[in-house]
Amino acid sequence: MYKAVIFDLDGTLVDTLYDLADAVNVGLKLAGLPTHDINEYRYFVGRGRDNLVKRAMGEYFDEEKAQIVRDTFDSYYAEHCNDNVRAYEGCAKMLSKLSALGIKTAVLSNKPDEFVAQILSNVYPEHSFTAAWGKRSQYPTKPNPSAFNALLDELGAAPQDCLYIGDSDVDVYTARNANVDMLGVEWGFRGKEELLNAGAEKVVSAAAEILEYINE
Repeated sequence: MYKAVIFDLDGTLVDTLYDLADAVNVGLKLAGLPTHDINEYRYFVGRGRDNLVKRAMGEYFDEEKAQIVRDTFDSYYAEHCNDNVRAYEGCAKMLSKLSALGIKTAVLSNKPDEFVAQILSNVYPEHSFTAAWGKRSQYPTKPNPSAFNALLDELGAAPQDCLYIGDSDVDVYTARNANVDMLGVEWGFRGKEELLNAGAEKVVSAAAEILEYINE
């Protein structure tokens, strides 16, 4: 059995899409640029704030306006990151059962680090994660494995003792680069097809299936 399970955050444990889209759209408006429908953001997110802004700006990208959007995102999202966020069905119960099995739970997100604990404490107030990391300045964003490896060290877990769970191709590549087992979840932002095309060996459709997979 695994000693630790590390989760992606956005699209895996929590649905944050509306608040992310809202924060970027506020910045785009301030920079005088076109905004986007919420569903377009499903394909913008996943590689950190800077890439989110760059993708949202598209052909209008330039560094001066990008700084306006980034700064606006940071200030606006700090106030509104929990406005519409919600847990995915069954995840709270799944986390509780993992703890009961003595398995450490952690989060590794490309979201700026300062927002991760704020969201988790709101959405999962009764669960205690062993560690919860967002994007930290000393590490590149996923799928680079540097932050993942450092988090494993903090958890005291070897790669073979860890399962990584996520909803996008970035998560598949992260697990491969860190040499850990990976489980995809199809309820997130990208869906089953992207996960399988990226090389995920297993994709689940419900949180309870995570426990079944671990107990196999």
